[in-house]
Amino acid sequence: CHLPFHRPENCSLQHPGNPNSGKTTLFNALTGSDQYVGNWPGVTVEKKEGRLLNNKDIMLIDLPGIYSLSPYTLEEVVTRDCLMHDKPDVIINLVDASNIERNLYLTTQLMEMGIPIIIALNMMDIVEKKGDIINVNELEKEFACKIVRICAVKGEGIDELIKVAVETGKKGLHQPITCTFDEDIEKILFEFEEKIKGKVEYRHLRWYSIKIFEQDKRVLEKLRLQGDVEIEGKIKEAEKLYDDDGESIITNGRYEYITKVRRKCVQRNENFESTSDKIDRVLTNRFLAIPLFVLIMYSVYYISIQSVGAFLTTGVENFFGMISVFLKNMLVGINAKPWLISLAIDGIFSGVSSVLSFVPQLTMLFFFLSILEDCGYMSRVAFIMDRVFRKFGLSGKSIIPMLVSTGCGVPGIMATRTIESDVDRKITAMVTTFVPCGAKLLIMSTIAGAFFGGSALVAVSVYVIGILMVFLSGLILKKMKIFQSDPAPFVMELPKYLLPSAKNVFLHVWQRIKAFIIKAGTIIFLACAIIWVLSNFSWSLKMVDASESILASIGKLITPMFIPLGFGNWQASVSTLTGIAAKENLVSTFGVLLGKGDVGENGFAIYSQMRLLFPSAYGAFSFLIFNMLCAPCVAAIAAIKNELNSVSGMVFAILYQTLIAYFTSFVIYQFAYVLILHNPVSVWTLLAGVVVLVFVYLAFIKKE
Repeated sequence: CHLPFHRPENCSLQHPGNPNSGKTTLFNALTGSDQYVGNWPGVTVEKKEGRLLNNKDIMLIDLPGIYSLSPYTLEEVVTRDCLMHDKPDVIINLVDASNIERNLYLTTQLMEMGIPIIIALNMMDIVEKKGDIINVNELEKEFACKIVRICAVKGEGIDELIKVAVETGKKGLHQPITCTFDEDIEKILFEFEEKIKGKVEYRHLRWYSIKIFEQDKRVLEKLRLQGDVEIEGKIKEAEKLYDDDGESIITNGRYEYITKVRRKCVQRNENFESTSDKIDRVLTNRFLAIPLFVLIMYSVYYISIQSVGAFLTTGVENFFGMISVFLKNMLVGINAKPWLISLAIDGIFSGVSSVLSFVPQLTMLFFFLSILEDCGYMSRVAFIMDRVFRKFGLSGKSIIPMLVSTGCGVPGIMATRTIESDVDRKITAMVTTFVPCGAKLLIMSTIAGAFFGGSALVAVSVYVIGILMVFLSGLILKKMKIFQSDPAPFVMELPKYLLPSAKNVFLHVWQRIKAFIIKAGTIIFLACAIIWVLSNFSWSLKMVDASESILASIGKLITPMFIPLGFGNWQASVSTLTGIAAKENLVSTFGVLLGKGDVGENGFAIYSQMRLLFPSAYGAFSFLIFNMLCAPCVAAIAAIKNELNSVSGMVFAILYQTLIAYFTSFVIYQFAYVLILHNPVSVWTLLAGVVVLVFVYLAFIKKE
């Protein structure tokens, strides 16, 4: 079957492959893009397009990492739909040569799609280090296609890869079938091909016939073959003959072929023990893994928030203090109106600078987290947490979106697509923002600095509470009929430990800090101006004291509901509302409301004024917990809606998050009120006890 080289002036190359095989690294090298590369599976969750650097007529598409073309996850659906409908000129199948047997399973499926294909053997440097030998010439004969050895990280073999890809595309030859099954199976597949001729492209007949045998629901629906008696009869005969289901028969056949190829083409050094294996003896040890994880994360937050990061932040605050004095004197010197000076200095500058002053802490935090990701440790975290997550009805893969959410909740919610179970995916999308994102770090730093001496234990305790709420939610939501299902099997590759790439770490930190600064200069800038206006004008549009302003009236309206949580003042209530637009707004709101006239050689005195707002440090901690757990920013809310594909589901998620936040803060403050502050038991405290009992009941009652 001849596949003409369509669009000669606009060639399309797509490169699928297993997770963590180097696809995004190769994509960046070929297109000059700066997509983040993580040393763990599931970084790419949607296809990305880019033009080749030295030939803009060639379009390269980076597809999500997948292990097969079976539609168990959204990435597999995205990848196979793209391959079937976009009609690429060439498939560049990126194969991790150091794990060649596992990677070739996908290769056998791609070769059945009738699209010209070349194989890029990546990570050949690791193969050589292990002492393995791959006979590439023999491998080319087995798969009847061109194979190019590359090292995407070092840029080796990439020029040859593109040259071969373009030549293969121009020839446009149909990929011959190399992976065949037993004679009885091949006979059934041929009959299926005859049955669907004319319904699909000729070159796709083999792929569709195998999917019919596997009883792929999407394919059967597309071809309108559900309930076809003849097809079901043939499959049942084969299943009875091989004493297995159709999909397993095909899977076993593929691995038999791959094993034969591996024995013929790959010579392994069986005595080699990698450095990764040695390190994992300690870091994934059954007893040491979780304590070491807690110790590592505490160290990261101690350095980023309490020690070096706090010192740098103080310097930045002092710098902004001097800038504020300079700007104020300049405006006074040009006889600017008092209201304009107040808007510029007390409103916009005070609010924006209160956010930007935390850039050093954020930079250090993102720096350490990117190192942990790049070296391969974060994927181990998912592995060691799987045992814990399963006890609470969730998949171990749920930890991956939560780790991504430490940077931003939006990609964290999108990363739930890596979870096979639809129920687990929906629950994880609903609760992943319980893990604080980078924007929430500002709130943590502010509360920790104002009430707890900047202690890193504040951040660690917030993360612990966030994870506990995830566990509790797993137990509670799985009791609901719509969320009942068994956790999906957890299979995830543990990548090799690598020395962090300076370029990758810099790119990771820069992308996050750049997004943070852009938000400060746009959304927060506008929000500060609006907050200043609302806090300086009454409903009759007259300038008044902040306590009589529009903002104060709104805050006082909702304040009563927060009194049992320990922060019954309108400033805190209003800050919580403004945080819905962007969590950074919460800090900038305090900057506008409390930073007036507090600029001097010691920077902003927000900390001292915040202490006057809260009756105790535990009220402030309750305020922190509420804003960590309640409804996320609007961007994250939109992401939840997209992933749940339901407005009602989004509303349920927001209400659930807010209720969990309210009751958690309520319980924390009321018990602190009695046990720590030594106040008498109140009605609120008794209600807090009832809330705890209700939570325990909901979480631990047996299913009907």
